[in-house]
Amino acid sequence: MSYGTTHSSGVNETVSTGSVFGAPCWVSLSSHDMEATQAFYGAVLGWQWRTARLGFRFRYFAVADADEAVSRVRERSATVAVGPISFPPGRAALLADRDGARFGIWQGQLVTEWEAWRRAAPTFITLHTRNAFDAAIFYGEVLDWSSNRPGCCEVEYAAGNVLLRSQGDVVARIESGSVEASPDPAVRPHWQVHFTVADVEACVRAAGAHGGSVLDESEHEAVLRDPDGAQFTVTSRRRH
Repeated sequence: MSYGTTHSSGVNETVSTGSVFGAPCWVSLSSHDMEATQAFYGAVLGWQWRTARLGFRFRYFAVADADEAVSRVRERSATVAVGPISFPPGRAALLADRDGARFGIWQGQLVTEWEAWRRAAPTFITLHTRNAFDAAIFYGEVLDWSSNRPGCCEVEYAAGNVLLRSQGDVVARIESGSVEASPDPAVRPHWQVHFTVADVEACVRAAGAHGGSVLDESEHEAVLRDPDGAQFTVTSRRRH
């Protein structure tokens, strides 16, 4: 999934990560069987497909300077797996934070209608980790959150969680349990993708019919697993 050009007064304008940075801008997934994966997500989420070059199972964040972001990751004793490497029209790197949660960064053009995507709010991501506040400090320093630079994301602390806002809209959460609780060593830190859908029950039925499974289900939300084992959440809740 990718995001990119925006419209202003009827004129197409290219949006780059230099003007909108620190926010999630791309979700990608590796697959053992591309046709089966496309059929699954097409049935569950109604997606249509086109060829692209990024094929890794990472959540990407927009950055103004990939080299600078990678240097910050190294300085904070986190992991640089790959990059930065060129993927025209931009550059990418694959990383992991200090607790092992994998993520990526992207510097370059964003490749669909950014403003239209933000208004539609089809997706957001949640980091499940051992210490939300420590994670927020790490990502804030790497991605320039709350830096007062034009276009940066804002951080809000609420009820033991961290909310990330881009131009007022919640685009990510960091969760680790209540403030009083000690960090849980059993938690395997990871980023979870949430897709906003019109009918959660229909998504659940489609997942089961196409080789997926349901890990958890409530009235407004369900955690699903695709045939390759990748987990994601479908939700009817709007972000606040």
